[in-house]
Amino acid sequence: MKVIGLISGTSMDAIDVAVAELSLDGLTVVLTPVEHAEHPFPEELRRPPTSAADLCALDTKLGRAFAEVAARYQGDLVSSLGQTVHHWVEDGRCLGTLQLGQPAWIAEATGLPVVADFRVRDVAAGGHGAPLASTLDALWLAGFAESEGRPATALNIGGIANITKVSPDGVVAYDTGPGNALMDAAMTVLSSGLRTQDTDGEFARRGEVHAELLDRLLADPYYARPAPKSTGKEHFNRAYLDRVSEGLTMPAEDFLATLTELTARTIAAECEGTVIGSGGGMRNPVLVESLGRLVDLRTSDELGLPAAGKEAYLAALLGFLTWHGLPANVPSATGATGPRPLGSITPGRYPLRLPEPVITAVTGLTIRRQERLPGHEWQENGGDHART
Repeated sequence: MKVIGLISGTSMDAIDVAVAELSLDGLTVVLTPVEHAEHPFPEELRRPPTSAADLCALDTKLGRAFAEVAARYQGDLVSSLGQTVHHWVEDGRCLGTLQLGQPAWIAEATGLPVVADFRVRDVAAGGHGAPLASTLDALWLAGFAESEGRPATALNIGGIANITKVSPDGVVAYDTGPGNALMDAAMTVLSSGLRTQDTDGEFARRGEVHAELLDRLLADPYYARPAPKSTGKEHFNRAYLDRVSEGLTMPAEDFLATLTELTARTIAAECEGTVIGSGGGMRNPVLVESLGRLVDLRTSDELGLPAAGKEAYLAALLGFLTWHGLPANVPSATGATGPRPLGSITPGRYPLRLPEPVITAVTGLTIRRQERLPGHEWQENGGDHART
């Protein structure tokens, strides 16, 4: 079946979409990437809600925004990870998580069934509801780690950075700490809101690492906590930067250089073996160069999965697993008490007809490159797709 995957990450820089052809071959899921793209995130939806009315409006407006994107693509099912607006963690335990982007709007616009709200079932089972990327990574990298004869680490750098370590001993996954979140917060403040990110690491490249600020940042107790663990912009945000930099003065370039180094070091400290990177942070050349000096870094494109669309392809995979009654979490990664089917299904235009549930959990994922006839390629133009 063809699944449309949707997600907006914690950086809120775009609505990511991917279309994947998915099938089962015994205990292996076969994923063929068809196309992926980014669509602008509505600027007016970046403001955090401050009341129940705001929250209701945001849920509707995000749902409409996701629906508008999904309606541009052809598929059999839509799978939406939505937009995380709050992740509630106390004393190292996740007590709740909230993703917005009401799926009913997507179902209404596309006529397709929609799987959404994936994280909360894992949380209810004692997990962190994150990182769900571990589902794709664990299935995908098991064979790679075996062939390499050493562990492999899948890395996603969004607002928060998360990793999945795959080795003969099993799978461990967790959030390492800030990815782009602190860099974006600093850039927004330093530019008086004119820029929300340090594009291409422009500021960081001109600066030098401020030793005292870096020491203060690295002293955050989150880094010493045992896995599984998760964090978010509830912790790593502008107020956090104000507290940790109190009494220090430095050029903006040094501030960005230090935050970039923090992300690189805290990621590298948790990685083993070959590191396969994806996510928006991989577009920051200064961050990538810093990481490359610390770890054996490759991109997921080299293994057949487009790095720019990996999270949206993850969303498609999660929806496919739920549709077939399969568990879509990795308990050793999220901390859940066991494997669980994730998400809730909103019917589309027609009566809901689910396939016969698959009884045995899948154990592998194969990425298959799409075969195209010569002269028949996809062209992308502002989200409008035509076959030529």
